[in-house]
Amino acid sequence: MERIIYRELKSTPQFWGSIIMLGMFVLAAAVSVLYIEHHGHIVTGMNNQTVWGLPHVFAIFLIVAASGALNVSSIGSVFGKTAYKPVARLSSLLAMALLMGGLAVLVLDLGRPDRLIVAMTYFNLTSIFTWNILLYTGFLAVVAVYLYAQMARGIPSLALRAAGTAAFLWRLILTTGTGSIFGWLVARPGYDAAIMAPLFIAMSFAFGLAVFLIVMVWTCRTTTRDFSPDLRTRQARLLGLFVAVVLYFTTVQHLSNIYVAEHTGFERFILLEGGIITLLFWGGQIFLGSIVPLVLLFHPKLDTKFAYVITAALLVVLGGFVQLYVIIVGGQAYPLEIFPGFEVTSGFGDGAINHYTPSVYEWALGGGGIAVTFLITGLGMKFLRILPTNLSNANVNRKDL
Repeated sequence: MERIIYRELKSTPQFWGSIIMLGMFVLAAAVSVLYIEHHGHIVTGMNNQTVWGLPHVFAIFLIVAASGALNVSSIGSVFGKTAYKPVARLSSLLAMALLMGGLAVLVLDLGRPDRLIVAMTYFNLTSIFTWNILLYTGFLAVVAVYLYAQMARGIPSLALRAAGTAAFLWRLILTTGTGSIFGWLVARPGYDAAIMAPLFIAMSFAFGLAVFLIVMVWTCRTTTRDFSPDLRTRQARLLGLFVAVVLYFTTVQHLSNIYVAEHTGFERFILLEGGIITLLFWGGQIFLGSIVPLVLLFHPKLDTKFAYVITAALLVVLGGFVQLYVIIVGGQAYPLEIFPGFEVTSGFGDGAINHYTPSVYEWALGGGGIAVTFLITGLGMKFLRILPTNLSNANVNRKDL
């Protein structure tokens, strides 16, 4: 057992090669933004019915995962689990990076990013979107203070715990607001559900911890730093619990919609007749994103099988993207019922299932958001003392942290 020492990442060809590669993704996203802004959203797959496309799936995934990534830090400082304290700094940095990557995609997909100034200077407090702007900026400020408290010397433990508690509560409110964007849209049968808020909180726990595990494992492997098998197994078991909770809320959501007569048509579309949406739901979200990770994460030999952990984390991330695609795009694909009880016919396609195919520009923009996240995280670890030099079992399990 040795003292926990934090050190910056060393400058290696592998590190700077990764930074250059991420920069190329950001450059591709910038080119796509300029092209979309010049030609309009007609060059994307989005239309008058599908106004939230693939970029929004990327953005909301990153925003939701940001809240969950902070969970690792909260477990250490708020709930007193000492094994998690050495990785709390990385948890806070990654949470901020994920949020900034997600917001970058949202802002640049507006078509007119300059109009963000209106949203920042005029607050319509009757809009959930205005609330979320305040929640996002407040989250960055609160977590920045929390990260400073973790890194500064001489900070009383009571002050650190207070900062951690504030960040923990803020992230719960933030994810509730993100889920409420969909839960309060009563015009669409695929969104109108109070369970959206707790579902998004559960998703944040799962997605954020999965991303954290991937970043942690990749960083420790490439820098030859120890990553405690005990801590890795604890986090993997916790990830399995979160995946099970997401699956539970998803089941309750669809069973509730089947019971409510006005939503049975949408449920038939999602579960049986939705084509690619139905395939993504059962194959991507349920099987690959939930069942397979649960089998891997609760395998009796998980503590000795490194490949099980990383495979499960990657599948949870994949399943998360698919789940948000089903929620966001699938919810818009099903037609609006503007006049309940009446048959509506027009030449615009009222009552018809909307088809959406993402364009290469949308993929580039979403990939750029992910690249921004990992750029901020990588450069943060390069210039700040974020990661411990030794996360062996002896150091993680000590009682004096």
